[in-house]
Amino acid sequence: MRRQLSTLLFAGLALAASVAQTDDFHIDQVRSHADFGVRLLWVHTVTGRFTDIQGDVNLDRSGMATVDVRIGVDSVAMGSARFRRWVLAPEFFDAARHPSARFLSDPVPFNRLVSGGILDGQLSLRGITRPIRLELLPADCATITARAWAWACTIEARGVVSRSDFGMTSHGTSLSDQVHLDLLIALDPTPE
Repeated sequence: MRRQLSTLLFAGLALAASVAQTDDFHIDQVRSHADFGVRLLWVHTVTGRFTDIQGDVNLDRSGMATVDVRIGVDSVAMGSARFRRWVLAPEFFDAARHPSARFLSDPVPFNRLVSGGILDGQLSLRGITRPIRLELLPADCATITARAWAWACTIEARGVVSRSDFGMTSHGTSLSDQVHLDLLIALDPTPE
């Protein structure tokens, strides 16, 4: 417990320094990904992972953060080539017409990204934008240089969306409408 409190205190001190010296954190594409899972025939879960994740966390002078994540839909990796073709087809992600998805959060105190809590925002998928709510887990943060403000965090957010809200209504008798999302976003300070 003391170790967790120490980590949060350190992250808070680093936050105070970072607000004074930088305005952004960049999403590291190599260490970030977005996973989804949907129940098929109420027995099996079909899963996929998007590996093309880009974006930033922008900080304003008052310490409020806005998370802006862009996902390349065609980067989805799945255990089956047949399922991958299926989810990229027009009846689901429609990747040819809508090659990217975007999550843009409402402004939140930056320390919520570190300590965990609710992250509300807008998800744009297939040309449709809907509000969604994600649950932030406590972040894993570490200093990456000798300067206290230069540190990195890995933020994990989870949520559930309705695929029919985004026009994916086919196969309703065999495929659940609820899709579980899991975002793992690795942040690095934006270079000066």
